[in-house]
Amino acid sequence: MNLQQLEYIQALDKHRHFGKAADACKVTQPTLSTMIQKLEDELGVKIFDRSHQPIVPTPVGRRILDQAGVILMQAAQMHQVILEEADAVTGTLRLAVLPTIAPYLLPRIMPLLEQEVPELKITFVEMKTSECIEALTLGEVDMALIASRPGVEQLTEHILYYEEFMGYVPRSSELFAEEHIRSSELVGKRHLWLLDEGHCFRDQLTKFCHLKYDPRQQLNYSRGSLETFMHFVEQGQGVTFIPELAVEQLDAARRELVRSFALPRPTRGVTLVTHREFVRHRLVSAIEGIITRSVPQAMLRLRSGQDLV
Repeated sequence: MNLQQLEYIQALDKHRHFGKAADACKVTQPTLSTMIQKLEDELGVKIFDRSHQPIVPTPVGRRILDQAGVILMQAAQMHQVILEEADAVTGTLRLAVLPTIAPYLLPRIMPLLEQEVPELKITFVEMKTSECIEALTLGEVDMALIASRPGVEQLTEHILYYEEFMGYVPRSSELFAEEHIRSSELVGKRHLWLLDEGHCFRDQLTKFCHLKYDPRQQLNYSRGSLETFMHFVEQGQGVTFIPELAVEQLDAARRELVRSFALPRPTRGVTLVTHREFVRHRLVSAIEGIITRSVPQAMLRLRSGQDLV
């Protein structure tokens, strides 16, 4: 048994197809298949059920794959220990970020990253919350920026800042004449543009505002983005919501469409999450410091009238 074989079975579990797994591992399909077969022969069990399409792990294979994930993560941490001991904020960092955080936070931290950690190579990956948590537990990313409690024992969270949900309303709407939005005013709105299910930005809003799917709604948008929805609103089509940091990027005309909620104001906590086995504590502190210095200082604490969702 070797680490390479464990990487191969992990890739096959992820892609559920020998060809795709081989491509991901940058080897030929016969090489990957042979190495996995040798591992199964050595262990005396079948890790994958090849009669099923797509390929799925056997019950014992699932347990082997879980253990393989732990072994591979611990092996990777050996290199991280050396960097931590050298007090070096160098090497690589794989950072997962929610799509509702990335466009508004990353442009703020880029200059500080280049200035303060110039020797750190960072790969950003946009993922939904559930994908971030899975990637962290599997060791596919080192850190994640999410907006909810991870709820997984193996993960450690570091709260960074608090961000309100803001309404974005058209000039033709009755909401435009009001100073604040009340959640009761949103129920039954014909065109309410929300992200797909699975985005915590949507889930937190719908729970706070008690919103439910309306089968009478004429227009729906699958896999939409906040920017797309904002353009609809600017053309007079419906209402959407944006995070507080997004307001900072708007020009004066677009800011006129922003409305805060009436008390209590729904607010999310943006959190940096790592695996509890992640040993590069100096790197975590460096990233934390860069992010907290890049946002308005008022957002570093929960403010009066805000309701954490």
